Amino acid sequence: MKSRKGCPFELPQPGAPLITYREVYKSFNGNGVLKGVNLEIVCGETLVVLGRSGSGKSVLTSMLVGLLEPDAGSVAISGLELTELSNEQQWDRLRLQIGYLFQGSALYDSMTVGENIAFPLIHHKALSAEEMAAVVRTKLAMVGLKDIESLEPSALSGGMKRRVALARTLVMDPKIIIYDEPTAGLDPISSDTIAQLITQLHDSLEVTSIVVTHDMRMARYVADRLAMLFEGKIVFLGTGQEMEECNHPEVRNFISDTALMKTGVK
Repeated sequence: MKSRKGCPFELPQPGAPLITYREVYKSFNGNGVLKGVNLEIVCGETLVVLGRSGSGKSVLTSMLVGLLEPDAGSVAISGLELTELSNEQQWDRLRLQIGYLFQGSALYDSMTVGENIAFPLIHHKALSAEEMAAVVRTKLAMVGLKDIESLEPSALSGGMKRRVALARTLVMDPKIIIYDEPTAGLDPISSDTIAQLITQLHDSLEVTSIVVTHDMRMARYVADRLAMLFEGKIVFLGTGQEMEECNHPEVRNFISDTALMKTGVK
């Protein structure tokens, strides 16, 4: 598959590896978080990355947009070695292809909903005010919202804020979307709405999706495959059914503990 205009990498055919981690290490203050991670993410799939707090889930995805760099090892997108990108211009070209939904939504309180969503367009596309407004309406409709452009984030519920942030994530038409704990802090109904949106957008936009979460209910709903981090390495990679049948003790403990958390059992 040929690259799009301005895209620094060529997209492989669906089913071929798009993102590869090879022997990736990362430490903070002498504490090893990633200890030789090896992982391939297939073009067109939804991969869910699981693990306990502090296991390195967000560290792994942050490397794809240059928020963090590996101490050692290789991170590549369709053969483009990210550790070899030498300046911010190269990173900016890459970041325009990757949508990143931050855990806390990260909306600008001083801007309206419409201004939040249009923010990337203002900086990266030469559009008229009318064209920009049309894009904002389209992206809001894609996340099930309309006629809220003039509202401020403070007027929105937690679930609506997350959907507005998702609309902003979509505004540059990315081919890779990273969701960092997309249901954190949301009630079950809002969480289910976000899970449904992740699946709908994945199918309609034909994107590669990476979902970082500890929410097993949501993970089972959206995942083509699941990867689990434990003690700095991938200890499981496979389908939901394969995970249910996996005998690795930490996988069993994680599934059991998250089930107890959902029921409120201490």
